[in-house]
Amino acid sequence: MKQTNVMKRWLWFVCGLCINSFGIVCITKGALGTSVISSVPYVLSLRFPSMSFGMMTFIINMLFILVEMILLKKDFHPIQFLQIAANFLFSAFLDLFMAVLSFLSPASLALQILLVIVGSMILAFGICVEVAPDVITVPGEGIVKAIAIASKKEFGSVKICFDLSMIAIASVLSLAFFHGLHGVGIGTVITAFLTGPCVSWIKGHISLIQKIQKLSD
Repeated sequence: MKQTNVMKRWLWFVCGLCINSFGIVCITKGALGTSVISSVPYVLSLRFPSMSFGMMTFIINMLFILVEMILLKKDFHPIQFLQIAANFLFSAFLDLFMAVLSFLSPASLALQILLVIVGSMILAFGICVEVAPDVITVPGEGIVKAIAIASKKEFGSVKICFDLSMIAIASVLSLAFFHGLHGVGIGTVITAFLTGPCVSWIKGHISLIQKIQKLSD
């Protein structure tokens, strides 16, 4: 029974990755900027079109994992190497959904904002599904935890600084490459403010999340 639960937990984790990627692609297709964590790889993929959004995401996340290993040293537990596999799946899902939703091009600002809001809600649900099984962290969360441990700062404070840094880096890269903001915009801001409250609401009101969490008891 325990082995079955372990398998279910990993399956739910992969489902969470899939839902996350779909939400991020929806946000991106709103053409008002992408999610905070995806802003840097997305801007880079726009500048270097031979590298897809998913491929750039994979590279950036591998850098995150490397930083985790450097900061945590012996406290980087072997199971966390599975972040590499999770990174591969997540990046592949991004490219898959970018292709599937290639037709999506909202014609008005209202539709763009609606797509960003819907995408943010999907992303929030995916985060809940991904975290609930309690198997491994994903690179974007793992690097924040590693920085918090190494600096002995609160996770929440480090998360805010990390997110702001990602937006700043993406903005600087965009200005350098395109002399304007591409891949970062009001959609990024909406997602940043909306996703957290949606995650909190989903955790408290969607019974599926509690059921997934019980698999690890």
